[in-house]
Amino acid sequence: MAETKYSEADLIEFKDLIEKKLEVAKEDLRQLRASLSHKDDNTTEDTAPTFKMMEDGSETMSREETASLAARQEKFIRNLENALLRIKNKTYGICRVTGKLIPKARLRLVPHATLSMEAKQRQ
Repeated sequence: MAETKYSEADLIEFKDLIEKKLEVAKEDLRQLRASLSHKDDNTTEDTAPTFKMMEDGSETMSREETASLAARQEKFIRNLENALLRIKNKTYGICRVTGKLIPKARLRLVPHATLSMEAKQRQ
């Protein structure tokens, strides 16, 4: 009979992994937000008007990219936090489509995964 849940030891291993990733992700988000708020920024306020116009366009594009990265990072953090809830509820590692256990190797690479590769490929 196939396993339907991960053991307590497995869940602890995944919880530790997720908490470490969460710590790094939150720090990355903090840095992205800091760059969006222009802390310690070297602006073009004291440069020639033509250069300033070109620089402003580039800055807008860069800010949009940074804002997009920050939004993706926020989503990643939410997904990791949801994975911690699934660990707490003892539903972690169970594919939401097939109901089978997601292989440990996949969870180590993508600890917030909710789909097995089989289910993911069906999408």
